[in-house]
Amino acid sequence: MNSWKTIVVGVDGSRGSRAALTWAAAEAVEHQAELVVVNVWEHTLLPPLGSGRVPHTPVADPSQGATEDLLKVVKEELGEDPSVRVQPMVKHGNPAEVLIEASEDANLLVVGPRGHGGFAGLVLGSVSQHVAAYARCPVAVIR
Repeated sequence: MNSWKTIVVGVDGSRGSRAALTWAAAEAVEHQAELVVVNVWEHTLLPPLGSGRVPHTPVADPSQGATEDLLKVVKEELGEDPSVRVQPMVKHGNPAEVLIEASEDANLLVVGPRGHGGFAGLVLGSVSQHVAAYARCPVAVIR
């Protein structure tokens, strides 16, 4: 068996992404690989008020909350002391694009079938489908 260097897993906190995280961690142990756990957040602007001006309200750094949420999910799924080296990564952007970019240096990219959005009846969500089609390494979609 060849030793892999990196397994990337996309985690948004959904049930599917948690299953993907658990599966990816087991694979990382098996292949003696580092586990890169990626969470992607998108910033959306509020529509302008009737005056045509966008309200200016100071907002806490969204990446800080995303990082805390990601660390909490990793801890809940893999425990306090995971048997694999975990590198959490929080990025801003389009989830599919960020995961595809992360796949450039990975031996395997792991995602769940669907995240929080979309339609419940779909087998694959848009991110999973896009990643499966365009990733630069093998992809595992975990159900």
